Amino acid sequence: MPFFAAQIWTGDEEKFLSLARSGSLPASVQLIWPRRSLRIRRKGVWRDSLAPIFPSYVFIKTDVVDAGLYRKLKRTPGFVRFLQSNENIVPLDRKDQDLLVHFLEFGEVVDKSFAVFDRNKRIRIVSGPLKGLEGFIIKVDRRKGRAKVKLELYKNSFDVDFGFEVLEVAPDATPGAVPSEE
Repeated sequence: MPFFAAQIWTGDEEKFLSLARSGSLPASVQLIWPRRSLRIRRKGVWRDSLAPIFPSYVFIKTDVVDAGLYRKLKRTPGFVRFLQSNENIVPLDRKDQDLLVHFLEFGEVVDKSFAVFDRNKRIRIVSGPLKGLEGFIIKVDRRKGRAKVKLELYKNSFDVDFGFEVLEVAPDATPGAVPSEE
């Protein structure tokens, strides 16, 4: 079943989902809002925080966006537009859908990945949502336990921080790994 993307006002995704789900959508329609769990330290206190993986986007898993579904979602407060446009509603292409499905394999809320560092301070992801995305890691902050990843959706590029936990130091260098910035 294909996925479609709807752009929502930033910060209103949760409100939009609540209103849309209470608006009698067909049973075959599934609304998905992938998020990531991060530990954030503010004023010396560590807190768990949830943030969207794809800010301003909610995904709709359905066979087709017909006129009825379009009207229901368009009338929901917070809705901006479908992608590519309201006149040309197209499902995610294979590359974008594969990226979305990769994160959804870990649930709608993804947790930390587990990583090791080699002697050259290069990161290698052992397990978790970052596994397989090492080539997209553009920055590593080992102290905060975060990796900045460049993601693309509908040819738009944006950087997203994901949490990781260090397991151990790997004995060998790993080709294609990203050096840590301590």
